[in-house]
Parts: sequence; structure tokens; C-alpha cells
Amino acid sequence: MVVSTSSPASSPPIPTGGGGARCQPPRTVSMPARASRRSVSASGMPVPASRDPISLHRPLTSADLMEPTGDGLKVAYQGCPGAYSEAAAKKAYPSCQTVPCEYFETAFQAVEACVADRAVLPLENSLGGSIHRNYDLLLRHRLHIVGEVRLAVRHCLLANRGVKIESLRSAMSHPQALAQCEQTLTKLGIEHREAVDDTAGAAKFIAEQKLQDTAAVASSLAAELYGLDILAENIQDDSDNVTRFMMLAREPIIPRTDKPFKTSIVFSLEEGPGQLFKALAVFALRKINLTKMESRPHKKRPLRVADDHCSVPLKHFDYLFYVDLEASMADPNAQNALGNLKEFATFLRVLGSYPTDLS
Repeated sequence: MVVSTSSPASSPPIPTGGGGARCQPPRTVSMPARASRRSVSASGMPVPASRDPISLHRPLTSADLMEPTGDGLKVAYQGCPGAYSEAAAKKAYPSCQTVPCEYFETAFQAVEACVADRAVLPLENSLGGSIHRNYDLLLRHRLHIVGEVRLAVRHCLLANRGVKIESLRSAMSHPQALAQCEQTLTKLGIEHREAVDDTAGAAKFIAEQKLQDTAAVASSLAAELYGLDILAENIQDDSDNVTRFMMLAREPIIPRTDKPFKTSIVFSLEEGPGQLFKALAVFALRKINLTKMESRPHKKRPLRVADDHCSVPLKHFDYLFYVDLEASMADPNAQNALGNLKEFATFLRVLGSYPTDLS
């Protein structure tokens, strides 16, 4: 079901049903594949399947049958081998072939261009909060959230063979990893911090440069891959350090009601008192629980002029609201809620309806 109102050109509406066949990798990743759309009537409701052959479910493919373990799937992630994102990809698809990417956006592009079948990218961490870059990229690209996976993050302090903690002056890692270990690093007498793009990349750099006064904050797998010693384990300041990753695909999955599902949406509203309250009420009145809400400035129109009866017009930020619902798009209750929201939202898009990770 398409539930999008007028939207920016870069943010097309996303259907919530259907499947996705794999395709052969092209030679470059510069030409993203475009998602197919269902026809809608003038009222915005889906055209019945009998009038719209595109909306009919396609036959199962070998990719569908292999998906539970990921056998034969190529899964993109950001970082070097040994990154926590790679571990999350392996948890989501145990038998997959992982594809390391330099940047988050590269992973999006790899899936769009059929270089990879899935991408597994972080959305939020229990200590560091949301990864805002990936929220922004969800709107820029035409991928669908098809699942989530939670990974317990256990940081280790890694250094070259023979290096002692007493000789360390600096720690290198991803900014969030450094923030998650700040108190422990200070207690160990390591005051200087160096931020890099990913944890495993820090371990690789230290090994290649044979640094003797710098340690990496990374996984035990990174120590094994790059031949480093583990000087300390579980150095995160809080033992409950969990990162939630999203699984992305070119096509959405078919929502169901026989198991717990989550639906992620993004919308914007007109300026005015009570607009956000009104938007949230469409879910509260139907007893749909919201598990997360994130606001981000609207990049297409970051400022709006408000007439507050002042001599000088005021400029306010215009926001997009990202919301996770404990509901499946196969549930008529959720469909009615989004139909109600669509009546007054200036923009509404379903990012995905997918099984909840209960692990």
C-alpha cells in the first residue's frame, strides 16, 4: 500500500508488499536501480490487483529460499573486515558473503546497483544514540528496511605484539566506540583519542604502521585478523552496550500478522499548534505502540518563515519525523492509522515493515 503524499523528488513513495529478485552485478555502482511502484487511484488508495498486474505477488526464487541463513547472498556493510557491522551481517545472514564498503552511502549504492543483495547498517546504539547519517540516507536512496538485528558490542583494547598498557599514549577508533569507553580509557591512563571511520580500520592501521604507543578499540575478531594482542577485554563503560542494525534490500518483504512486526515511517507536518500531538494521536487512539521517534531537519526545505505577528518574520526549522511502530502493515489497524495520518501530513513514506528482533 502506498501511503505517500506529495514528496520531494528524491523521496519516492515506497510500497509495503511484494518481493525482490536478485540480479547480476554490473560493472559499476553509479547507476542505482529504481524500485517499482504500484498504481494508485485519485484518492490515493491502491488499485485492486485485478487492475494492476504489477501488484501481484511474484513467484518465489532461489534467493527467497536461501534467505533464512543468507546462503548465496552478498551483504554489504560499512567498515573493514572485523568490524562490528560485519558481525551484525553474519548474525542476520549466517552463511552470507560479506562485502566491506568504505562509507555508509557506498553500502546503499552497492545494493541499488546489484553489487550486493542486502546491506546491514547501524541505526542506533544504547549508549551513543542514533546514527543520524543513516537516517538521512534512508530518504536519499530507494531501499527498503526488511529486518533488524541487535548486536551486543564488546570492545577490546588492541595493540601490537609486546606493547604494554603502560606505554600507550593514545587510543584510536570510531568516535562512538571511543565515547563508549571514555571512562575506562581514562582510568588506564590513555588520555589522547584519535577518531577514524571504523573500529576495524583502526586495528588495521595500527598493525600496518607498527605503532608502539597507540592502541585500537575494536573487536576480538579484529585482533585475530590483524595479528594484534588483546590488552583488555570488555572495556565499554556500560555492560549493556547494544547496537541495533537495519537490514536493507531493493524490494520490500510481504508483511505478516502471525509474528511480531515493526513498521518504520517518516513524515512531515504543517506548522501549527498541536500538529505533532494530532499525528501521534492517530496511533494512540488505535493502541499502536511507538518504540522510537527521531526528528531530523528537512534538508529539502530546512527553514520555514512563520508569521508570529512580529515586525521581523521568524524562521523556524522544518522537521522530518522518523517513527517506529509495533505493528505490521498487514494489520488493518495500522493501515487505518497511516490513512488517517496521510490526511494532514505534508509528506509520508513507509520505510519498511519487517519482523522484530526478539533476541
